[in-house]
Amino acid sequence: MQGCAAERIDSAVARTSDLDETADAFDTGDKPLSTPPAPQRLKGVVVAFDLDGTLVHTAPDLMGALNALLAEEGLPPLPLETAPMLVGRGAKIMIERGFAAAGEPLHEPRASVLFDRYIALYLARIADESRPYDGVIDALNELEAEGAILAVCTNKRTELSLALLDALGLTGRFKAIVGADLAPRPKPDASHLLHTIALAGGDPKRALMVGDSINDVLAARNAGVPVVLVSFGYTDIPPADMDADVLIDRFDELFEQVMRLAG
Repeated sequence: MQGCAAERIDSAVARTSDLDETADAFDTGDKPLSTPPAPQRLKGVVVAFDLDGTLVHTAPDLMGALNALLAEEGLPPLPLETAPMLVGRGAKIMIERGFAAAGEPLHEPRASVLFDRYIALYLARIADESRPYDGVIDALNELEAEGAILAVCTNKRTELSLALLDALGLTGRFKAIVGADLAPRPKPDASHLLHTIALAGGDPKRALMVGDSINDVLAARNAGVPVVLVSFGYTDIPPADMDADVLIDRFDELFEQVMRLAG
């Protein structure tokens, strides 16, 4: 009997040892088992943004520099509310329209001299009051997390665009930043948007434009690319009348629409 009991004890010890070895084989310590990351749903999709009136509310500094220039020339200032009629087609056109609105149309060579002076005034205050629109940073984060490639396609000169984005700490978010001076032809020509997509390493078949003006809509249409329009930017045409694929009122709506159009 005692021998049988000893054999049962030895057998139980052996089974316990086997279980311990099996448990050791699956032991992961205190770390939980890792799960593979979810696939990025927008991997490789280029999202090209306009700058003034789309990503950043720049009107206070643009108009501030223009009014400083008007004051130097003995002309009255223009109200901030005139920005939608002036902004969006580049600084030179903005100055020409601004002086015309102040009652003194510009002609060469004076226009070129005042253009250079305006650039100096604007660079000196480029981000004094300019700020990204509410929700921009979160929207960029969402798009990047899903693998989207971000770019800027703007009729603002490239050095001004870089100076603004540098001041706001945003330059590094974008794979390509292409102003009108670096494009074959500026928006609404398709080549501006297509060049931006190419520099970002993307394909027009997997890209879209986000803007605020008719130039953005026409550039996208001419390039065969979907376009999302924001309702709060700088335009003298009602946004609802510009035939964009999507019109959004807030940046927290953007991710869902990009997924729908390009995901």
